[in-house]
Amino acid sequence: MTDPSNYVRERYNDGSRDVRWPAAPEPLAVPVYDNHAHLEIADGDELLTVADQLDRAAAVGVIGVVQAGGDIESSVWSAEAAASHPRVLAAVAIHPNEAPAYAEAGRLDEAIAVIDELAAQPRVRAIGETGLDFFRTEADGIPAQYVSFEAHIALAKKHGIAMQIHDRDAHDAVLETLARVGAPERTVFHCFSGDADMARIAADAGYYLSFAGNVTFKNAQNLRDALAVTPLDHILVETDAPFLTPTPHRGRPNAPYLIPVTLRFMAAELGLDVDELSAQVAANTLAVYGAFED
Repeated sequence: MTDPSNYVRERYNDGSRDVRWPAAPEPLAVPVYDNHAHLEIADGDELLTVADQLDRAAAVGVIGVVQAGGDIESSVWSAEAAASHPRVLAAVAIHPNEAPAYAEAGRLDEAIAVIDELAAQPRVRAIGETGLDFFRTEADGIPAQYVSFEAHIALAKKHGIAMQIHDRDAHDAVLETLARVGAPERTVFHCFSGDADMARIAADAGYYLSFAGNVTFKNAQNLRDALAVTPLDHILVETDAPFLTPTPHRGRPNAPYLIPVTLRFMAAELGLDVDELSAQVAANTLAVYGAFED
C-alpha cells in the first residue's frame, strides 16, 4: 500500500498569497469531525503530512476527517489514507468536472468501476464528491456529468453508504435528478451553496447540509439564511480544505484544525451554545458515516 503521508502536491505556489498557517483556534470542549477535506492537496508555508494534519486538528477538538476523492488517483489515495489512519474515513468518486474528460477518453465506465471496487472497502463510507457543476463545465460536457452522477447514486445505494454532492450553479438540476432517480438514504450537500428556499426543500427530503468556511464570508448571507432554516439534526460542518478558509483567515491555508472557527460562527448565528451545536453536528456526522475507529 502506498504511504499516503508521502503523497502531496502543492498549490498556490506563485507567491501571491499569504501561505502562513493561521494560529490554532481555542479548542472545542465537545469534539467534532471535519465532514469533507482534501488532505492530499498541500498548502501552507510548512508542508504537513496526514498525521501532522490529524494531530493539529485533534489538539483543538477535531477528532476525525472525511477525506474526499475526485478522480481515480485521489480516490485510491483517500481509501488508502482511511485504511492507514483510524481518524480518517474516505469518500470516493469522479468529480463532475472530471467526468467529461473521462468520457471523452472513453474511460468513464472504467473509472466508475474503480469507484465501485473502492466503495466495497470497509473504511470507505461515502460516494463523493459527485453531482453537477454548470459553472466550470462547458455545455457539451454536461451529459457526461449526468451519466456519472446517476451512476454514483446507484453505487451509494448498492454499497449502502452515504453520498456527498458537489453542486455548483446546478441547484434545480441536482434536486430534480435526486427526485427522479431516488436519492441514497444518507445524502449530503457538501459545501452547501443554495439559499433558504433550497435548504427547506433539501431538509424536507431528508438531506443533510454541510456548511464550510464560506458561511462566514461577508457576501454569503444566502448561506446564513439557509443555515437558519436547516433542522439541527441535519447540519454538518466541513473545511473543504485547503479551500474556503473561514474569516478572519480568508485567503490563507485551510485545514481541519480550523473547523472551530466556522463552528463557533455557526453557533453564534443560530443563537446556540457552542457545546450544544458541537454535540449535535458530531452526532449527525456519526449518523451519516458511522464510527471512525473500528
